[in-house]
Amino acid sequence: MHLRGNPLAQEVIMPTFYDPGADAGEASEALRGLAHASRTFEHPRDLYGVLGDVLYGVRSLRQVLDQLARAHVENRPRAFDDHGGHEVGSKAALDAADELHQAATLIDQVEDRLDKAHAASGRVAWRDEPAVEQVTVKRWVSICFLQGEEADEVLELIDDEGVDAAMSFLKNWDYGDETTDAALENGYVYDLPPTGPLEQEVRDGDYDMTYSHSFGHVGLYRLHEIPPEDAVDKQAELAQSGPTNWFEHPGIAAVKRERGLGL
Repeated sequence: MHLRGNPLAQEVIMPTFYDPGADAGEASEALRGLAHASRTFEHPRDLYGVLGDVLYGVRSLRQVLDQLARAHVENRPRAFDDHGGHEVGSKAALDAADELHQAATLIDQVEDRLDKAHAASGRVAWRDEPAVEQVTVKRWVSICFLQGEEADEVLELIDDEGVDAAMSFLKNWDYGDETTDAALENGYVYDLPPTGPLEQEVRDGDYDMTYSHSFGHVGLYRLHEIPPEDAVDKQAELAQSGPTNWFEHPGIAAVKRERGLGL
């Protein structure tokens, strides 16, 4: 339930529970609102509840994808292409159902991760005042970010031999302290491994690999412990340098600019 348009109009929008088109539109608007509202959390204690609602939403999304897939299959007798060809339309409906089924399978992985995140968040006791003592922090450092022919080689390896083989191959770029020092010096350090739309992510212990066949790039990151005395106050840096996307690798930003996906 939410208010549409002018807040003064107080037009309350409710789910219909019978009109898929209308409810899909309302769900899209609600998620867009959540994406905007969750940019900051004034009260961290709200995180657990929001995460729980997102988890329940993902479970419902899994069901929606299955039902969309089934509807494409069941309605194949009414499927045609723009030229009236039933065979082509029927095949396209079956292709859509297959992709929806694959998407639903991926949602299972998302749900499992969210469930674990929700449980971990429930163990946090948030306080109004931050801790005084300094603690060791962990950040992800960039091992390598490949584009072009180098990335194509790894993407082909993923297709032929799987993600484990590709990750083992990329680990050859990790030279330990030398790689870490280079990442720290160049600012390739992240709270979370940088990912974006149409990217896949694979975690193996302290390593995280992200890749995209659509954008043609592959990245490998390693978890690194930073002593308290070396930790950077990012809020202070933001105040001095202006807005920065701390989660995006410069290589990804360049790809987006080339493809017209960013400023």
